[in-house]
Amino acid sequence: MNERARGRPSGKFTQHRRLDRLREILERQPRGLSLYELADALGVTVRTMRRYLGEIEREYDLEAVPTRGGGALLWRVRTTEMPRKVELRRTQAYALLAARRLFEPMRGSALFEEIDLAVNKLLTFAQRPGRGPNAGLADARLEERFLYLPHAPKNYGEKTEELDDLFQAVSDLRPLTLTYRSLGRAEDERITVHPYALVMHRDSIYCVGFHVARGEVRTLVLDRMRDTECATSERFELPADFDIDQYFQGEFGIWKGAAPHKVVIEFDAAAAEYVRMRRVHASQKLSSVAGGGVRLSMTVGNLNPVVSWVLEWGRRARVIAPPELAERVRDELAAALQHYAAPKPEKSR
Repeated sequence: MNERARGRPSGKFTQHRRLDRLREILERQPRGLSLYELADALGVTVRTMRRYLGEIEREYDLEAVPTRGGGALLWRVRTTEMPRKVELRRTQAYALLAARRLFEPMRGSALFEEIDLAVNKLLTFAQRPGRGPNAGLADARLEERFLYLPHAPKNYGEKTEELDDLFQAVSDLRPLTLTYRSLGRAEDERITVHPYALVMHRDSIYCVGFHVARGEVRTLVLDRMRDTECATSERFELPADFDIDQYFQGEFGIWKGAAPHKVVIEFDAAAAEYVRMRRVHASQKLSSVAGGGVRLSMTVGNLNPVVSWVLEWGRRARVIAPPELAERVRDELAAALQHYAAPKPEKSR
C-alpha cells in the first residue's frame, strides 16, 4: 500500500470535516473497521488516522476488537456509546424547521452541511402522513409557511473555511490563530485568541474570546478574519465565570464598554405600542408619559449602536439622557440635513 499517495485530500476539506466524516463512518460501521480501512476511507496516512482516533476518543469510548486468525484489529465505538434516538412530536419538528433559515449565512461550510443534514431528517419526519380525518391536510407544506425570515442575511460563502475553523475552536476549546484587521486600523495583525463563544446577531457571525497578546476579552467579527488556523494539540480552559450575556446587548449587538451608560429615551404615542411590544435590552424599564408616549430606561455598555438605533426612530424618539448621546444624535441629524440643504443661488456678475 502506497503511504506516500495518501495525505491531505484535494480541495477544501479541513481537519474538522475529516473528523466529522470519521465520526459518521464509525457510527455507520458498528462491527468496526481496520486502521488501514479507515485511512483509505478518508485518504490519509495510517499515522494521521491514529491521531484522528485519538481526537475521536475525547468524545466516544472506542475499542479495538481482535479478528479471527490474528488479522488487523477493528476499531469501533462501544455499543453503549452509540448515539441515542431523540423522540420528537410533529409540532416540535415544525418549530425547529421554522428557524432553519437562520443558518443560511453559513451555507457552504461543514457546519452548515451538518445542520442541513439534521434539518432534512426533521423535514422527512414532519412530512409523514398523520392520523385522523385531517391527516396530511392541516400541515400540508407547513415547512414553507412557518418560517423565520432573516433581517438582512449575509453571504459567508467566501468564509466557509474560517467559519469551520472557528466552530471547531469554540466547540473543542482550542486556540485559534488568525489574521485580523480591527475597525479603524490600517494594517492587518496576526493574533491568537481563545474563542469562548460563537454568536449570530442580525445574521452576522461574531466570536467572543480572549485575545492572548492583549490579555483581554474581545469581540471579533467573522467578516474580518482570514488565514485561520485551529490548534491541533493545545487546548484552553473556559473561565468558570464566563457569561455571554455580559457581552451581548440585545438589540444593540455585542459590545462591552469600559463604563456603563444610563440611557433614557422618550417615544411619542405613535411609537409607544411598538416599543412596549419589544424587549430591546435586558435592563430596560418602561413607564408612561403624558400624551400616550412611553419612556424607556436602560443601562448599556456602549453608546455606538444606540446612536444608530435612535436615528431609526426619527421624530418619534427623543434622547433625555445622557447628554453625550443626545449630542451625538443631534450631530448626526445636522450632518444628514446638510445633504438636503437648498443650494445657494449663484451671484450674478
